[in-house]
Amino acid sequence: MQKLVTMIGGERAALDPVNTFVEIDQVEGKEVVRVTKDPKVEAVDEPTFAKLIGSDFKNGIIEVTVLSKLLENAPDFARGFIGVAFRIDESNSKFEGIYIRPTNGRADDQLRRNRSTQYFSYPDFKFDRLRNESAGIYESYADMGLNEWIKIKIEVKGEKAKLYLNGNSQPVLVVNDLKHGADGSGGIGLWVDVGTDGYFTDLRIEND
Repeated sequence: MQKLVTMIGGERAALDPVNTFVEIDQVEGKEVVRVTKDPKVEAVDEPTFAKLIGSDFKNGIIEVTVLSKLLENAPDFARGFIGVAFRIDESNSKFEGIYIRPTNGRADDQLRRNRSTQYFSYPDFKFDRLRNESAGIYESYADMGLNEWIKIKIEVKGEKAKLYLNGNSQPVLVVNDLKHGADGSGGIGLWVDVGTDGYFTDLRIEND
């Protein structure tokens, strides 16, 4: 069943759950979309998102405010994975994705801190392949935590993407070679992964 996400300016847009459960909820008196991953999908970095119906995005800006919690049954490796999928093809078989790991932002382990943000490209370039082949290139540190609102802004132009958090003027992650190339286009999805109880609001999309 379609759900609605609140856009900046008060408008609402319809969502189609893809390998997720989606519902409307209230957090701190604000209407939000709650998204959780279908546990039947055991692999990670998969098409597990609430897809914005009718979206067609190639270049521009995607903004959304997110809050990540851990589900009660979250596995030990859960990190509060939450973010945005973009340039999703019609069959949901190809897309780009950028997400954050809120538990890592203030961890005592520096290596975990360095893995607070992540770019991946489905299906061929998931986080583990990128980490093994290009360590440190598609991940970065950023200050963040669970159970707090985080403003995500993604700028996309051609084969490049930049991730900004919480209104900062400098990006926390720069991707110079989106794996599906400069000419990809498609839908936008509110993305979560295993163990995440994810909340989204104030979505804004600006197409170039």
